[in-house]
Amino acid sequence: PVTAALHLRFAGPGVTLQDSGRRGFSRWGVTGCGAMDPVALRLANAALGLPPDRPVIEVSLGGVDLEAEGTAIDLAVVGGAFAVSLDGRPLPSAVALRLEPGARLSLRPGPSGAWAAIAIGGRLDVAPVLGSVSTHTRSGLGGPSGRALMSGDRIAVTDLLRRVDTPSAIDLGSEPSGPIRVLLGPQDDHFASDEIAAFLGRDWRLSPRSDRMAYALDGEPLRHARGHDIVSDAVAHGAIQVPGSGLPFVLMADRQPTGGYPKIATVIGADLGRMAQIRPGEPVRFRAVGLAEAVAARAALAARLAQPPRLEPLVRSDFTSEMLLALDLVGAFVDASADPFAG
Repeated sequence: PVTAALHLRFAGPGVTLQDSGRRGFSRWGVTGCGAMDPVALRLANAALGLPPDRPVIEVSLGGVDLEAEGTAIDLAVVGGAFAVSLDGRPLPSAVALRLEPGARLSLRPGPSGAWAAIAIGGRLDVAPVLGSVSTHTRSGLGGPSGRALMSGDRIAVTDLLRRVDTPSAIDLGSEPSGPIRVLLGPQDDHFASDEIAAFLGRDWRLSPRSDRMAYALDGEPLRHARGHDIVSDAVAHGAIQVPGSGLPFVLMADRQPTGGYPKIATVIGADLGRMAQIRPGEPVRFRAVGLAEAVAARAALAARLAQPPRLEPLVRSDFTSEMLLALDLVGAFVDASADPFAG
């Protein structure tokens, strides 16, 4: 098969390889890991016609610069509203393109969002660990030798696809807005009703101490009614623990398998990506929903993801003289002075 490589000319902090994560190993103390924004992972892969759990390059606010080596590679970018550019020319934040050798794709923080997923039109030459290439840097699992991607890394790509003829905006469809929806519990009985009302009624702010393991929230501390320690039990992606400080933190993709603090609520599955895209310093508010609404939201998201995203080719307006001279615009030249009926 034709082999190419993605060269990371620059990789800021927190750039890793991620897929849908490791399933079924929490009982042995292995974190699930996986993409911070599971919806972005699926949509980016779907834009290239790939299975939903194919590995992507996950980009944090540190940004990344990519170049293709050997031959062109199809890519799709989905996630927060990052500033995306190709050789300095701005592109939509959700875009599919063919990265030609020598061209440079750059992602930098844009107006909103904290994570972007870059799907790759081919197979990455990276060995899975426990069924996943997702990188968990704390335990050294996944990715290249268990670490984050760094400037200068090269990732070999085989079985290349050719799905993108021209740069195209990715229509992501309608996305929910408003407060992050949560199910109360499973230990909401450790808080008085007025404290639960305060948790739901306040604007919290995402702390700079947040990372892939947990999003720490700043604000007025909550008070426990029955103490802040419980017998350690399993935690889910999106569980909101309240330690002795009274300041909640939301457990994210790299969460620990168990925890010993009461969990006042849990972010519903359909809103995990929205939660992940909140930046440090930004406000966040929660709204309690019932199980029926949570299941309906999950079904609506599944229906949305069942439809492949529509690609809308971009119309170029930045035709430079150098680019025009490189095109064969006179291949069908006709001498207007010649007799059209001669010969």
